[in-house]
Amino acid sequence: MSKEFDSESALAKLNESLNDEDSTRFPAVLGEVAREYGMSAIAQDTELGRESLYKSLSEGGNPSFSTVLKVVKALGFRFSISKKQDV
Repeated sequence: MSKEFDSESALAKLNESLNDEDSTRFPAVLGEVAREYGMSAIAQDTELGRESLYKSLSEGGNPSFSTVLKVVKALGFRFSISKKQDV
C-alpha cells in the first residue's frame, strides 16, 4: 500500500461514484483508487494480472463483478446494500 493512500478519502470517492446517476464511472473510480493504493499489490492480492486490472478498471472498462469484489476486498473494503431512502 502506498504511504499516501487515504482510505477514508478513497471510501468517499467510491461511495460517491456508486450513488452517482452515471454508474458506468464506478470501474474507472475503482481503478483510480487501486492505482493510489498500488496496482501491483492489488494484482498480487487478487491473483489477477496487473495489465488486465489496468484495462478493466479504466474509463470504459467493463470488469466482471467478481473482479470488482476482489479489488474492493484487496483495498480493505466490502460491499453493503441498503434500502433506498424515500425522497
